[in-house]
Amino acid sequence: MGAIRQLIRGNIRQYGMIIALVFIVIFFQITTNGVLLRPMNITNLIMQTCYIHIMAIGMMLVIITGYVDLSVGSVVAATGACSAVLMIDKGIPVAWGIPLILLLGLLIGSFHGFIISVIKIPPFITTLAGMLIFRGVCQVILKGQTKNPYPVAFQRMSTGFTSYKFMGMDAVSLLLGGGIILLLIVMEFRDRKSKRKYNLEVLPAYLSIAKIAVISVFVGYLAYMLSSYNGVPVVLIIVLGLALLYSFIMNNTIIGRHIYSVGGNQVSARLSGINVAKIQFFVFANMGLLAALAGMIVAGRLNAATPSAGNGFELDAIAACYIGGASTSGGIGTIVGGIVGAMVMGILNNGMSIMGLPIDWQRIIKGLVLLAAVCFDLYAKKKSASA
Repeated sequence: MGAIRQLIRGNIRQYGMIIALVFIVIFFQITTNGVLLRPMNITNLIMQTCYIHIMAIGMMLVIITGYVDLSVGSVVAATGACSAVLMIDKGIPVAWGIPLILLLGLLIGSFHGFIISVIKIPPFITTLAGMLIFRGVCQVILKGQTKNPYPVAFQRMSTGFTSYKFMGMDAVSLLLGGGIILLLIVMEFRDRKSKRKYNLEVLPAYLSIAKIAVISVFVGYLAYMLSSYNGVPVVLIIVLGLALLYSFIMNNTIIGRHIYSVGGNQVSARLSGINVAKIQFFVFANMGLLAALAGMIVAGRLNAATPSAGNGFELDAIAACYIGGASTSGGIGTIVGGIVGAMVMGILNNGMSIMGLPIDWQRIIKGLVLLAAVCFDLYAKKKSASA
C-alpha cells in the first residue's frame, strides 16, 4: 500500500485524470442505461470528437510553452471554407486540395508565430486578433452561405472505415488493438530498464503488471466493440498516428526538450542558449497546421463548409489540455494527457446529450469540470512543493 500511495503521490496529475475518466465513463454508462459503451455510440463518439483530439495535441505544445491560442476555432472555420472553394467550386482534386489546405494552415500559424516571436506582441493579443480576423475571412469567403457537397474521397477522411471482416469480426480493429497493447508493454519495459540504468526509482513489478493489465483490458474492449460494428474509423488512425508522432517529438527530440524548458523558465532557457523565439514560432505554426487538419475533418464529416463552423472549438481544446494535466504556468503536460482530456470532454458532451440535458446545463457542467481541473493543478503543485 505504501508503494501505491507513493506512486499516486508522485504522479498525481496523471493518475488523477485517469481516475476521473473512469468515474465519468461509469457514471454515464449507468445514467444512459448502457448506451454510452454500445459499439455504434463508441464509433460515433470517436468521429464526433476527433477534432478535439487533433487540436488538443497542438494546443498542448502551446500551453507547455506557457501560452494559449485563441484563434484555432476561427482557423478551423477559415480553412474549412477554403477547402470548399478549392474542391467544390474550383473542382481541384482531393489529392491536391488536402496538402494545399494544410499549407494554408501552416502559413496562418506561421503568421501568428512571426508576430509573437519577432514583433513581440503577446500571444493572447495576437491570437485574439487572429480569432476575429479569420472568423471574418470565413464569412467573406462563404458570404454567409453553406457550401456542399464535398467529393466522396474527401468525406472518407472523416467518415470512412478501414475494415476487413473475418469470421464476423473486423480483423483490422483486433490487430490494431493487439498492436497498441504490445506497444504499451514494450514501452513499459523500456521505461523500467532506462530508470534502472540511471539508478532511478522503479515501480514494483506487480504494480507495472497491474497498470498494463488495466490499460490492456480497456484497449481490448474498445477494439472488440469496434470490430463488432463497422471497423476502425479513419480519423482514429489519424489521431493515433499524431499522438505517437508528437509523443516521440516531445519525449525524444531536442525541440521537445526545448519546449519544456521554455515553458518551465523562459529566462533560464534563454541563458542556456535555447532560441526562445524559434520555439515560439514553431508551436504556433504547428497549431495552425493541426487546426487546418481539424477544419477539413469537421467539413468532411458535415459534408459542408458553414460560417458557424469552429465556434467554441478553442475552448474545447484548451479545456482538454488543462483537464489532461497541463499546468496553467507552463512547463508541464503530455500528449497522452491531452488525449485523455479530450476523451473526458468528448464523453461529457456525448453522455449529457444522450441524457437529454439542455445545452445551457452542459456548458455549466463543462465549465465546472475545467475549474475543478485548474484547482487540482494548484493542489498538485502544493503537494509537490511540500514533498
